[in-house]
Amino acid sequence: MNYDLLRAPLFLLPGEASHRLSLTSLSLIERLGLSRLIARPVPDDPVEVMGIQFPNPVGLAAGLDKDATHLDGLAALGFGFLEVGTVTPKAQPGNEKPRLFRLPAKNALINRMGFNNHGVDALADHVRRSRFDGVLGINIGKNAVTPVEHALQDYQFCMRQVYDIASYIAVNISSPNTPGLRSLQQEGELKALLDGLLEEHVRLKGAHGRHVPLVVKIAPDMDDGQLVAVARAIDEMGLDGIIVSNTTVSRSNVVGERFSDEAGGLSGAPLTDLADHALEVVAATVRPGVAKIGVGGIMAGTDAARKIALGADLVQIYTGLIYRGPAIIADSARAISEHRG
Repeated sequence: MNYDLLRAPLFLLPGEASHRLSLTSLSLIERLGLSRLIARPVPDDPVEVMGIQFPNPVGLAAGLDKDATHLDGLAALGFGFLEVGTVTPKAQPGNEKPRLFRLPAKNALINRMGFNNHGVDALADHVRRSRFDGVLGINIGKNAVTPVEHALQDYQFCMRQVYDIASYIAVNISSPNTPGLRSLQQEGELKALLDGLLEEHVRLKGAHGRHVPLVVKIAPDMDDGQLVAVARAIDEMGLDGIIVSNTTVSRSNVVGERFSDEAGGLSGAPLTDLADHALEVVAATVRPGVAKIGVGGIMAGTDAARKIALGADLVQIYTGLIYRGPAIIADSARAISEHRG
């Protein structure tokens, strides 16, 4: 099915309305057994990362299915893994609308959603009730009303609630849409946070008898020195991986575009070079055993393969799915497989 024909009417709707309609439609299509009509076959290309066997290295980035209410429909598109969230301890509405903007001429989005979600307990219930049995990452954050100095408690609470259902847990300290959150990437604050997370992780590992990998999602807007410092801290403290990267606050690649002055994180094609550079710096800094998940600006299979060439073990897609449709999943998996030979 030609996605361009579907995208045109979807883009006539406001961003969030289009988002809800798309996810609801995917779930309905999956229940009817018709996902093959919109998804291309994905090559079987298993890879083991963080002790987890991934059917293929192409995943869904956090943010698309915040509450894990559409796992089955999304999985049917061929993703090798799904990451849901960002989820917070308590439900919160997020920022005021409108908060999602398309920049079609640049194949980009700007969002300032603000961790809108129904809370971690609701997400856990949705996961348990789904039929999905694949690799599931759960992305956790802090509530907007929680002072940054108390963020650790929010992350620890979320870890406890999802530890038994997650394949891995992603700690989001890089969204530009929660005031003060990115300050947790500063060296002193980061080490204190990671120390507390690892303490809780040891306790949960003992209680559940299984190791759930813990990864950190970082921003692309740091300079090389900051990237190296953050990557070294994550590596030296023994976390399992790094997700590179979140959205950017830079507007240098979209100057003059409608909505370019809107606050929020920019994603899509204008993020590609910045995210790739951050990935390259991180990959050169950490030990090979630290998993690198490359995300940001994957708009074609060649973009996904380039992230692997730069050192990523896995990749994730979000905005590329909005602009290219489900075909980008198979294209990315195929390009990575060809790159690896």
